[in-house]
Amino acid sequence: MKIFLVFFMIVLCIPGEAQEVYNRTLKLMGSRFDISVVASSEEEANKEIDVAVDEISRIEKIISSWDPGSQTSEINRNAGIKPVVVDRELFDLIKRAMVISKLTDGAFDISYASMDKIWKFDGSMKEMPSPEEIKNSVSRVGYSKIVLDETNSSVYLPEEGMKIGFGAIGKGYAADKAKALLMSKGVPAGIINASGDMNTWGKQPDGEDWKVAITNPLNKNSAYGLVPINKGAVVTSGDYEKFVEFNGIRYAHIIDPRTGYPAHGIISATVFAPSAELADALATSIFVMGCEVGIARINQLPNIECIIIDDQGTVHTSDHININKYEK
Repeated sequence: MKIFLVFFMIVLCIPGEAQEVYNRTLKLMGSRFDISVVASSEEEANKEIDVAVDEISRIEKIISSWDPGSQTSEINRNAGIKPVVVDRELFDLIKRAMVISKLTDGAFDISYASMDKIWKFDGSMKEMPSPEEIKNSVSRVGYSKIVLDETNSSVYLPEEGMKIGFGAIGKGYAADKAKALLMSKGVPAGIINASGDMNTWGKQPDGEDWKVAITNPLNKNSAYGLVPINKGAVVTSGDYEKFVEFNGIRYAHIIDPRTGYPAHGIISATVFAPSAELADALATSIFVMGCEVGIARINQLPNIECIIIDDQGTVHTSDHININKYEK
């Protein structure tokens, strides 16, 4: 299971005379969402936030693997049986997810949902699973097995027991869609924070960029710096509370879908990207790929940066971001 922990804070300005920042916190997609918009009145802001909530709820009905009526559940039920025709929106999301899988050499994989849950991060594990158990746990995982039919807009999982899930990309996608809808309706600025998948547009009422604090996961009372965000998304994937330790090695709750072994060596990965969907997937992928490979891959991608904190508390960054220049 992949869990995203919020390691940043939203820094809001003092409202201006004409416009203010209005916020609502609620539970959507089984997670906490904080939706902030810049508006001239509370009534206007509430209408705009309602639009975002409706859009996020619509997305959930499509991609939820917990809702038996969703198209995603229909795909999973028919694994090894037959292809399932789906809405083009879901088809395209799956297709983009497979592109990210190829980009990350399988470190990101929506078929991770097929894994056997042999790792426990609740303190109950006393020994590592056997190599055979670990190998078997990922026997049905593999994005390359997913069959997409472009003409019929159908998705087929060829092996019984295969499943797809959007836990590492769904909230980011929902945040992107809600942001795009609000922008199309003329909302000048805002933030959608989907449990750590943070998407922004516009500026604060005083003209300043939105900012996030990159927090030290080993000491939540201290921050490495405040980083401005303009028209983009930032996602932090972290692990400093959910882990197990064997033979002096700490294993994260984020599992490598290729091997069945938990990731280790990184406790926080923050990715800045044009979309929350992409940032979401890459933040998880970095954990699996490791610091050196993760940064090398990010450096090859345009308009994407990352900040990684390893398990010794050392900060590593991609080539074009320098956290030291920002205020602390």
